[in-house]
Order: sequence, then structure tokens, then C-alpha cells
Amino acid sequence: MPATGATFSGTDAAELAVVQRSGFVESRHLGAAAVVNAEGEVICALGDVQTPVFARSTLKPLQALAALEAGAGVTGEHLAIACASHVGTALHVALVRDVLGRCGLDEHALGCPADWPLDRASRDSLVRSGEPSSKVYMECSGKHAAFLAACVASGWPTESYLDPEHPLQKLVRDTIARFAGDQIRFSGVDGCGAPVHAISLAGLARAMSRFATSQSSSPFAIFRNAAHIWDAVLANPWTIQGASQPDSVVIESLGVFAKSGAEGLQVLVAPNGTSVAVKILDGSSRAGMLVGLQLLLAAGAVDATAAQAVLPKLGLAVHGGGVPVGGVQLGADVPNSF
Repeated sequence: MPATGATFSGTDAAELAVVQRSGFVESRHLGAAAVVNAEGEVICALGDVQTPVFARSTLKPLQALAALEAGAGVTGEHLAIACASHVGTALHVALVRDVLGRCGLDEHALGCPADWPLDRASRDSLVRSGEPSSKVYMECSGKHAAFLAACVASGWPTESYLDPEHPLQKLVRDTIARFAGDQIRFSGVDGCGAPVHAISLAGLARAMSRFATSQSSSPFAIFRNAAHIWDAVLANPWTIQGASQPDSVVIESLGVFAKSGAEGLQVLVAPNGTSVAVKILDGSSRAGMLVGLQLLLAAGAVDATAAQAVLPKLGLAVHGGGVPVGGVQLGADVPNSF
């Protein structure tokens, strides 16, 4: 299928990270990153932050927000799982099934593809039991369950909930554009089958900042719901990915809203509303968290000692012969301050 749209090119990218092995830089990760303040103003731009990128799973909080706007009625950990790219543990799956059960549905209603748990122990247990892969184990099943709950609440058809012209998906597009203050310039199909939208990194960072600055006492329902999402995720970090996984570790350790997405996407939002959106151009996921944390540090939005303590938990080491011989490091274009 010929391409009809494209993100920024290597000539418009910055060097965000390098991979060092035994004192030798063997790989470099180019990309772009936008940092916005609580007012949504871009305070740092590395590379091209205006050309659209498919925001992939970093859109999940905004998709969950649309589901709440449509009456999904999920709260607490059931709301947090709607924002998750979970690893499929029994606890994750139980939440997804509970969201579905509360609206009279089961996992057969899910429109995402069947998959195996990403968590190795959970996958091994499933294989040993002789059970097949299932839609409920797919990492995006929480989002899909919230979509279905919204459809049931609004009286919308559930069979076609992934159709781009479905009322729910139209509401998702409107919600993204409203929070991002950015035009959706291209749409496609995400890996889970849901519509995915391309917006600028500046717009993505701006949209995510609004979750931190929204108040549960706001006179506007959309901002009350955004505050509920922020509170649910910060109170239930394990739901978002998994207990020892980078997003969950950063949320629990630093109180920073962290959400990764496929093809090198990462967003981080500090409690004061400072927000970072990162796109690693080659699609690798290994550098985004490091870059995002450094940019929050450069903005003075997180505690340096606490952030330094988290780094060893993020899987940044490079191994040789079973021992660390290097690691993922910041690239030349990532500032110490700005």
C-alpha cells in the first residue's frame, strides 16, 4: 500500500540517545521531543515537533476521556486499565472482565485481536493450562472494554465501535483535537484495530499536560473527568503496564504520569503540568523514557535524586556475556537545562 502521509525525516531530527557497548557507541537514536509548561506553551523543542506522528498508545488517556464523556462510568483501577498497555497478568485481565461484566458483555465483544500475555509467567501459566490466546490478554483490552462500556451507556451499537464513523470514534477525534489544540492531520488503524490519529508532538505534550492541570472541582465535565483519569492512574500504577515495567515504575516512584506507545512514543507529565512527548524515529522503545526524564529534570519538574534512583529499574543496561558492559545514554542534543 503506497504511503499517503509521513512523519518527520532524519534531517529534521535530533540525536536523542546513543547506545554504548564496551566504551564504543554502536547505535544512535534520532528523534524529536517537545516540552510544554502548564500553560501549554512549548518551552523546549528538539527536532521537528510540529510534523504529525501517529501517537499510538499515548492516546489512551484521551480515548479513555472520550469514553467517560460518553458515560462509561468506570472509576479507580477500572478507569486506569482503560489507559493501559498492560502485560496480561491475572489481575489485569480480571479488571478488563469486570468492566465488561458490569455493562452486560464478555470478552467476545472485544474488537481487538487475540493475543498471549506479555508477562512471561502469565503466558507460561496459560500455555501449561492448555488455554488458547484470547482477546482479553491483548495489551489494549482495557481501552476496548471502556469503549464498549461507553457504547452501552450511550445506546450506541457495540458491534461497530471501531468504525471511524461510529459516534464514539468521532467523539475521540474531537476530544484529542480539543485537548491538543491541534488539528488531526491523518488517521489510520492501530495495532489493536482501533482508529489511531496523527498529531504533532507539541500538541500531544499539550494534551497530556491538561490531565495534570485539570481539577475534579471544575464546572466543566471534561476537565473533571480528566482529573479523575489522572487520579486513577497515579493511584494504580501497576495497571498501566505491569509492576516492574518502566511506565508503572516511574508513576509509582516519581508521581509522574508515564505512558509509552509503539514505534518509539513516550509521554511523561509532572504534577506541575510540565509535559514531555518523545518520538524515537526508528521506532525503538528503549530510549524514550530516559530522554523524557532528562527533559523533565532540565525543566526542574522532578527531583534529580529520585529520578536518578529510578534509572537502574528501566532496563537501560547493555549486556555482554551476561554482565553489564554499557547502556543506553543521552544523545548530544539533549540539554541539561533550558
